[in-house]
Amino acid sequence: MVLPDIAEWLAPAATMIAAMMTASNLGARVTGWGFVVFTLGSLCWIVVGLESDQTGLIVTNAFLTFVNGIGIWRWLGRQARYEAVGDNAEAEGQAPTARPVLPATGIIGRKVVDGAGKSAGEAVEAIIDSDSAQICRIVMRTGGVGGVGERLVELDMGAISLGDDVIRTSLSCAQIAELPELEAD
Repeated sequence: MVLPDIAEWLAPAATMIAAMMTASNLGARVTGWGFVVFTLGSLCWIVVGLESDQTGLIVTNAFLTFVNGIGIWRWLGRQARYEAVGDNAEAEGQAPTARPVLPATGIIGRKVVDGAGKSAGEAVEAIIDSDSAQICRIVMRTGGVGGVGERLVELDMGAISLGDDVIRTSLSCAQIAELPELEAD
């Protein structure tokens, strides 16, 4: 039969592609579509289980199909709607008569450039003052690859400006390199 043969190859391929899509954390839409691909993979695994009479594989992937449905709802439905509201607010804030705004989640992952326009790192967190409810510092990562060898440092809001899809700092890359490294503990 052709369907089980196709499913036997499509199941692991879809599972691996979906794992990369969800693990890469590229936003709600990519993660949501990752769950769609996971669903395709789990349905193919069910076909493989039916063809090879593997009850455990069938039951496990039936449950995973349900879990993937929740992932689709969360990431393509609810979370995508949240991000769209923030994106719309940012777009409206760019109108000539409006005050510029940026969704707080839009800070994470934004490129940080130094005073000369050279890439200095990437924002990974925003620290909010409890009393004023304003962002007081931004944590950025610099150096390293994939989290290995990177340094985490803080930039005061007085040393940065937000906008144009980047965070600009008045500090040079050399000055950023001299900032004390933050420890996670």
